[in-house]
Amino acid sequence: MIPVALHDLLAAIALAADPDGTTPFEPVAPTSNAAHGDYQWNFAFRLAKAQRRSPRAVAEALVGQIVHPLVRKAEIAGPGFINLTLDDVELARLLASQAADPALGLPQIGAGQTVVIDYSSPNVAKRMHIGHMRSTHIGNALYRLHKAAGYTTIGDNHIGDWGTQFGKLIYAWNHWRDNAAYLADPIGELERIYVKFGEETRRPDPEQGEPPDSPEVAAHKLALSAEARAETLKLQKGDAENLALWRQFMDVSMAEFNAVYSRMNVQFDVTMGESAYKDMTDDVVARLKHDGIAEQSEGAWIVRFEEPSLKNSPVIVQKRDGASNYTTTDIAAMQYRIEHWNPSRIVIVTDGRQQLVFNQLFAIARRQGVTVDLVHAWFGTLVLPEGAMSTRKGNIIRLVDLFDEAVARARLKVEELEAQRAERGQEAFLTDAQKDDIADAVGMGAVRYADLSQHPQTDVTFSWDRMLALEGNTAPYLLYSYARLVTLLARAEEPADPAAVRLVDPLERELALSVLRTPEAALAALRSARPNLLADHLYDLSGRINRVHHDLPVLKGGEFRGSRLALLDAARRALRTGLEWLGLRVIDRM
Repeated sequence: MIPVALHDLLAAIALAADPDGTTPFEPVAPTSNAAHGDYQWNFAFRLAKAQRRSPRAVAEALVGQIVHPLVRKAEIAGPGFINLTLDDVELARLLASQAADPALGLPQIGAGQTVVIDYSSPNVAKRMHIGHMRSTHIGNALYRLHKAAGYTTIGDNHIGDWGTQFGKLIYAWNHWRDNAAYLADPIGELERIYVKFGEETRRPDPEQGEPPDSPEVAAHKLALSAEARAETLKLQKGDAENLALWRQFMDVSMAEFNAVYSRMNVQFDVTMGESAYKDMTDDVVARLKHDGIAEQSEGAWIVRFEEPSLKNSPVIVQKRDGASNYTTTDIAAMQYRIEHWNPSRIVIVTDGRQQLVFNQLFAIARRQGVTVDLVHAWFGTLVLPEGAMSTRKGNIIRLVDLFDEAVARARLKVEELEAQRAERGQEAFLTDAQKDDIADAVGMGAVRYADLSQHPQTDVTFSWDRMLALEGNTAPYLLYSYARLVTLLARAEEPADPAAVRLVDPLERELALSVLRTPEAALAALRSARPNLLADHLYDLSGRINRVHHDLPVLKGGEFRGSRLALLDAARRALRTGLEWLGLRVIDRM
């Protein structure tokens, strides 16, 4: 990580050139071409525009003031780019300093602050499927990154455990359940009867050429929906029988969820679903009315917005019958989190289809005086090649099935490598238990990394082969690079001395810079809610590790042996830490 001292120097130079501080400071960024130096500073362009001067003239005034032990050379390129080349001795010193830091030099920007990360959020009484994968992976990576940056982190699983779905489920339970099937597979049976209710009440789709229902069928569907609403109302009013069923459905659902989360290496600090806030919604609406934020419209209470993007999108906070909705619950959750945890930041991870919902929520919060940093970390949808997933169509891919397939494919790859060793006359390298452990780490890592290595805001078409790929920019490649380093360092049979690094070859220098930039990549991923920025960096780091390993003698490096062992050990630590920040389980042998 570029030292705070250099950042402070450039900030001071910028402020001296712009005493009023009206021009936003721009920090350095890595150059795209190493031939142009290590870092580039483009502040001259901003300042020149504000002062109506030539960018190059401004750059000339700035560059003469850049005097720091870390900077070996500062020069101007083109119309006003300032390129900085760092000093090799100082880079080696920074590597030693980073090696001594448990946080790998990651700035503790969250020290003394709390962040709430709201992610995953499956619905009760349904299996977790690949539609839940992105929120869980991205949210957990952001949780880990915030924690590493010094925040007190609260991971909140805001599950769907209240509302009209339970009226439907209770009706279906009372009329269609199969007790033997439920005992054998509780969630499977709950899902079956819930789907059956949807099929029994589904309206024909004229666009698909479906004929309208007969009056008798239409009346039957309306009657079923009315029965479900009645069961929902009974639940909300505290009916003992319905509450007992609700608790039963909750228990079996949480057991199912926790089994999946255990495989994903994911834990939550709290699980507070919609039901946790059901008794707060009346107070939420009363406060919105009192503050003049909510207004009555056709018997309901709504909030209108002045923001241009929301002006034509009023939101209901209380229905005509006095019932609350998801917006009311979300406002209650916001208030609870602020009052009980006093966070400086709240990050909510959902798919992009909910952007309007959270823009509305955040706008209401601002009108209520909320000053907390509110972030909607939205991501693109995951669809199948044939289109959207649908329980009714039966094309849902369960997460447990995806994980089982990933681990099975990885196990086959492990067996293939063992067979190749046998063909070369080598003894068996791994026990069956070790093979199982490697297959689990590689298979589960492949799924997570395939998800996190993509820009989160892109839509993704699911592909078994791409999701479970074992070659290229994949988790297996990164995990193998790490395990290979561990083996090399073990063969050295001597501790690596962080102070021994001397950067002689250009490949060594490139690797050192990549190691030092690991916390920069992590910080960029945290601030932008884009774990792929860290994944991209780790892939680059692995490539540089392998080039040094392949092109330069290490164990037989003579006078450079100690230096290269120390450099590779620093790289090993950076790679391991970065992978763990993304939530991958790192293994020492493959």
